[in-house]
Amino acid sequence: MARFSLCLILLIAVLPFISFAFSPENPTDRRVLVLLDDFAIKSSHSLFFDSLKSRGFQLDFKLSDDRNIGLQRYGQYLYDALVLFCPSVERFGSSITVASIVEFVDSGHDLIIAGDANASDLIREIATECGVDFDEDASAMVIDHTSYAVSSTNGDHTLIASDDFINSDVILGSKKIEAPVLFQGIGHSINPANSLVLNVLSASPSAYSTNPKFRLSSPPSLTGSAISLVSVVQARNNARVLITGSLSLFSNRFFRSGVQKAGSSIKHEKSGNEQFLTELSKWVFHERGHLKAMNVRHHKVGESEEPAIYRINDDLEYSVEIYEWSGTSWEPYVASDVQVQFYMMSPYVLKTLSNDKKGLYSTAFKVPDVYGVFQFKVDYQRLGYTSLSLSKQIPVRPYRHNEYERFIPAAYPYYGAAFSMMAGFFVFTVVHLYSK
Repeated sequence: MARFSLCLILLIAVLPFISFAFSPENPTDRRVLVLLDDFAIKSSHSLFFDSLKSRGFQLDFKLSDDRNIGLQRYGQYLYDALVLFCPSVERFGSSITVASIVEFVDSGHDLIIAGDANASDLIREIATECGVDFDEDASAMVIDHTSYAVSSTNGDHTLIASDDFINSDVILGSKKIEAPVLFQGIGHSINPANSLVLNVLSASPSAYSTNPKFRLSSPPSLTGSAISLVSVVQARNNARVLITGSLSLFSNRFFRSGVQKAGSSIKHEKSGNEQFLTELSKWVFHERGHLKAMNVRHHKVGESEEPAIYRINDDLEYSVEIYEWSGTSWEPYVASDVQVQFYMMSPYVLKTLSNDKKGLYSTAFKVPDVYGVFQFKVDYQRLGYTSLSLSKQIPVRPYRHNEYERFIPAAYPYYGAAFSMMAGFFVFTVVHLYSK
């Protein structure tokens, strides 16, 4: 009994630290599981891993066929992000499956998938579940005879120098990437109807995907800018996924290599891979573009307490505070496109919120002359930022019987008609009764 009491006391003492470790208030204080085909990747891609470690991430390296790995224990996830640097894995060595990885993302966790020319069906299936399709030809690679990287041995032009980046500062940072990015691997396609997937790095219009060891006997299935080299997904639950068909993209060799794009006289001493992936990983791991809303308030004009019910035609004020994670702290988020709806079946009021540059967004409006159960709704979606979906329900009642105005100016003609009718009836009665 004494031993049980001692364990209980220790558990209560440690619980606050466990809660802090997984606190969403600090999006970067997280553990990352890295699954590898070979531990040699740990050293050959050390620059990328060191970049994550320097930003406070705890990396747990495991072989993909390790039987002791797992994403959760006793119903609780052990990691907040997963990195799959195991393109040739046919089957994970533990309980990890495609379904468990999809469930991991559906629970709001982040994922990085890197394939290569020998990507297995398992990796392809995981990518498909995330919204992209690798080239069906298992031996295909992206080839470009005009945008390749110049080298002493040009070879088959599968080493591509691409600089067709997405135009988004929140995803790739505000500092322009000057040097092209080196890419060698397989391409993938995106369904244009899928608004959750974004093409971050595209191939040039002259690129195509096929087996470089054989001549083309038929037109390739993937050509031109439809080939995506690197894509990202932001799920509706704000989980983020990075997908690429090149494991070499993250390698030390590509990070340190100089690059000269074919047709260009400029030779860069260092490729753009390190800057590109460092900035992109900041976005994937919510170090940038991560919003939170707090202190949602509404009340009548001139009051401070939130009422339980509004009356039609009341004047009210609505406010919410929105902050963005800067990588080290929460900073006020400044934008001019945040809107609130006063909603019942359809929006009766749509107002753009004004901000004070300190994170506070507010507006004032009149309750519509319709009673029922309404909602304050903020549904904010902007490219590269986590979406905000806020709702607060409030009933609206009509006037009570004793709240109507007794004599309103608009009814004076009707009042006059009624009294004139009574006066006329009185005069008529007198004249009728007392005249001969």
